[in-house]
Amino acid sequence: MNFIVITDLEGVAGVDSFSQTRTKDVALKGPGMKQLGRETNACVEGIRSIDPHASVDVVDGHGTGGLFPDDLVGCRYIRLFGTSVYRLLESGRYDAMLFVGQHAMAGTVAAPLNHTYASRDVMYYRLNDVFIGEFGARALMAGLKGIPVIFLSGDDKAAAEASMFIPEIVTAVTKRGKGIEAADHLPSDQACRLIREGAAKAVERIASIPPFTGIQGPFTFEARYYRPIEDPYWLRHPTAVFLDERTVRVTTSDLSELPL
Repeated sequence: MNFIVITDLEGVAGVDSFSQTRTKDVALKGPGMKQLGRETNACVEGIRSIDPHASVDVVDGHGTGGLFPDDLVGCRYIRLFGTSVYRLLESGRYDAMLFVGQHAMAGTVAAPLNHTYASRDVMYYRLNDVFIGEFGARALMAGLKGIPVIFLSGDDKAAAEASMFIPEIVTAVTKRGKGIEAADHLPSDQACRLIREGAAKAVERIASIPPFTGIQGPFTFEARYYRPIEDPYWLRHPTAVFLDERTVRVTTSDLSELPL
């Protein structure tokens, strides 16, 4: 089988400050990147313990880069820059999607480093009146193409969010949130063990985890930002409706037209 693993930096064990994630300074974010590599390798090991011949693509989904490619073992590295998860899924290549290092959507109470796509800018996204973050959006992209999302590792609030959308999903909690920049973390080895075991369990259960299709088109997408909108994407959008200076809404039948 072919698997796609979406990774991010905010959900790994040991990371609970934006100073560790928003920077390009490897001295500051390097330890978290090394841990993300370990957690990603654990996920790949878990997949391969059930399907030894599995093909695994690992997507570095962190804005400033979250992985050192040379740290990865037994998988293909893809940098999410200049493309989108939606475009990757159009290949029809994948049998299942997994998440490693995931955080909760913007506004989630006591969720460490919670945000939706742009941590400094986005107050919330809503899709057909449902608040949605990076997990939900990408799970829907996959689900509408018949691809189940079977596993997530990250903080406890991200795990709860995933289970809200996909009750059957397998999760591994690497830390418990106590605030926007506060968490109780598992030791590295323990976090990796849980991820390895969880990914294996998810592959075993793949047939019983349905694709997420709970939001159907046409799609009404609403975004609210912390500051007045200046993004040319919206200012030049032919059908965008501005509800106020910080909130925009657009309706489409094609998810690929949205900034997800």
